[in-house]
Parts: sequence; structure tokens; C-alpha cells
Amino acid sequence: MTTGVPGAPTVFGVTQTTQATQTSPTQPLPTEAGLLRAALQAFRSDLLTGAFAFRPMEPLVVEGEGTSRLLRLIPKSRRRSARWLPHAGTLLAAAFVFLAGAWMPNRDFIEGLFTALLAVAPVLLTLFRPVAAFWLSFALTLLAVPMSLTALFPWTWAGFLAHLAVMVHVALRSRPRVAAEMWGVTVVFAVLLAGFNGDSAAPVAMPLLAGLCLATATSLRGWSSARREVVAKEREVVAKEEVTLVERSRRTLLEERTTIARELHDVVAHHMSVVAIQAEAAPYRVENPPPELAQAFATIRENAVAALTELRRVLGVVRAEDYEAPDAPQPTLADLGALLDNVREAGLTVDQAVTGAARALPQGVELSAYRIVQEALSNALRHAPGATAKVEVSYVLGGLGLRIVNGPPTGLLKASPGAGHGLTGMRERVAMLDGEMTAGAAEDGGYEVTVFLPVRGEAEERSV
Repeated sequence: MTTGVPGAPTVFGVTQTTQATQTSPTQPLPTEAGLLRAALQAFRSDLLTGAFAFRPMEPLVVEGEGTSRLLRLIPKSRRRSARWLPHAGTLLAAAFVFLAGAWMPNRDFIEGLFTALLAVAPVLLTLFRPVAAFWLSFALTLLAVPMSLTALFPWTWAGFLAHLAVMVHVALRSRPRVAAEMWGVTVVFAVLLAGFNGDSAAPVAMPLLAGLCLATATSLRGWSSARREVVAKEREVVAKEEVTLVERSRRTLLEERTTIARELHDVVAHHMSVVAIQAEAAPYRVENPPPELAQAFATIRENAVAALTELRRVLGVVRAEDYEAPDAPQPTLADLGALLDNVREAGLTVDQAVTGAARALPQGVELSAYRIVQEALSNALRHAPGATAKVEVSYVLGGLGLRIVNGPPTGLLKASPGAGHGLTGMRERVAMLDGEMTAGAAEDGGYEVTVFLPVRGEAEERSV
């Protein structure tokens, strides 16, 4: 016995229908007999095969991405109870049908109660066996023929309403084809039995009302299905965008780290070259040096040369194909004046302030400080055209402080959007030196970047 949803793709339904109707350039078009056979197979799959299978109505989804749109309008504290709204709606329809049958005028109480119970049975059965409820409605209609009214023969008023409720319920849980099949069976049933009573309006009333109700139910189900597909696609797009954003951030981070590694190569290579040269020259500065001392300096030189070779090999791995090594040494804080002049020529009004006693810092610190100021001013040019900026360099005990602040954009120039790589690069440089950095909007509507780069003293350097 089948336990799938009514009208779901089955062997006797969609699959064989598709095989019967599919055509190819080498196959003839299906004949009328083939189409009729496929229609009968679909009808058997939808309304006969597994008609009495247990298919309980499921409650609405309360949590997660599949939460019903109806439940989203209800406070979260009440959604647990509200998930049974479809069941409550079915019970309400059953109560309405029961009252319509029990309170009919000019009818004995026992007869009305019996009629109401017959009508309400298939409505309640839709909660568990919807297709079986459809056929039960026909069976109970035949049983209640002696009590049916002339106007709706062979249905009673309650049976008429109950049959419409059952068909709407099945249509809401099935594909549109099932609704069309139920409508056709109902019309044939009404026409055949109404022939025994020429005054019956059922052949006209039932097709019209059933068609209207089924069309509405099918439209609602189609709209709901389309909405779920749209929501699913939107979630898929959002998920892909999130994955793309993460991958882009990782790629940006790797690019910034590669750039920093290239720039620091010159600094590290210079120091390693100095170590190698001094280690080679040191024995000649001592008259008759001990063999142990000469061997120690030779070992130092060999290790320095080996480290320099490995450093160049690593740089070759991270270097891009179009990378060109710089002709000039890497910039330091002494080159800030030239940088500010170039920025002023580009249209940004910028002032510089230096506090504390200027002193020589490690080349890595000075290079990072220069690049941070350069990137912050570039961001000001892009995002705040026409604004003024100020660069503060503070030589403090234990490190170097930087503060780059710009005002809000002025004039008619539009700010150009950035990719967010600048802040990523600055944070990487600060993190490499174990520094601290804050960046955010200023009170006047501008932007402020504050950085502290620690510089270890000589005693601390020796202990490392």
C-alpha cells in the first residue's frame, strides 16, 4: 500500500505518463488511445492506488527556515500552540457541517442528527486519510439519498457542504491534477444521480461551486509552493553570497600578507647580509684569533647565507608572475613628507604633527607605520573627497603612536566605494607587530584611525 502524498510522482502516475507522452524525433506522436491510457493511469495513481493509506495532516513548522508564513505573524511564545491551526480549521469546518445538518427546519431531530453525523464523518477523516474521505463522501451520500432534499438531490445540505470541504482539503494537499480529477468524478456523479430527480439543481450547483472552490484551493497551493521555491532560492543565493564573501575575505587576507612579506623581504635580507659580512670580516680584526673563534664566525656566516637563500626562495613562491622588485629601498617615516606632498597634489588638504623625541626605529616598524599612514590617506581620498585630514606621529616610551583623522566629505564630488582591503592590510601589519588598532567614525562625521606599534628596548631585544 502506498503511503505518499496524494498526487505525488509514482510509478503509475507521473513517471508512466511522462514515458507515454514524451516524444523524440524517431518516435511518433502519442495517439488518442495513448493519451486516454495515460490519463487513466494517472487517475488510478491519484485516487485509487493507496486511497486508504494513512496520511495524517502534519502540523506547521515552528522553527527553522521552513517556518510557515502564517506562524511568523504570531508571537513566538504562542507558535507552539498555533502550529495546530490547520487541524483546528478542519474541526471548525466539521462543526459547521454538523450544525448545518442538525438544525435544518422541517426535519425530525433524530433524522437531522443522523444526517449531520453522516456528513461530518468524511470531513473528520480528511485529517488522516484524505483520499479515502473523498470516496466515503460519495458512499454516505448514497446512504442518505432517502433523506436528501429535492433541490440538491442526491446530496443533503450538510452532505453538499461536506463534499465541498473534503475536496478543498484534498486539493490543498495534492497537485492540481488531483483537483481536476475530483471535479470530474463529482460532476459525473451529480449528473448520473440527478437524472432520477428532474427538479435537482445539483448538476449545475455542484460543478460551479466545486470548480470555484477547487480553483481557489489550487491557486493558494500553487502560490504557496512558488513562494517556498522563491524563499529557498533566496536562501541559496544568500548562502552563496556568504560563502563568496568568506572566500573573498580569505583571498584578501592572503594577498595582504603576501604583500607584507614582499615588502619585509628587503628589510630582513639587508640585516642578514650585514650579519654575513660582519661574520666574515670579524676574524681579520683580531690578531691571531683562536681557531674556535674563527670557526664560530664561519658558522655564523654560513647560517646567515643559508637563511638569506631560503628567504629568497620563499619570496619566489609568494611572488606573483607580474611582480617587479622595487628599485628603491622600502620607505620609512623619513619619507612621510614626500607622501603628504603627493596626497596634497591629489586634492586632499592634510597637516602633519610630530610629538615626542624623534628617534630611529626598527625598519619593519617604520615600514609598517609608513604603509598604514599611506593607506589611511588613500581611504580619505576615496571616501571623503574635499575633506581635510591630519596625521599625528607620536614617539612615546615603548613604541610609536599614529593617528590619522579626516573630516566629512564636502563639495559635489562623490565618494568612490572601496573593497575594504585597506583596513584588512592595516590590521595585518599591526597584528604582525603585536600592536593595537582602532578604526571608526569620528564625532564630526569623518573617520579616525588610531594605531600603537610597540618597540622593544635593547635589553629586551637581546633577550629574544
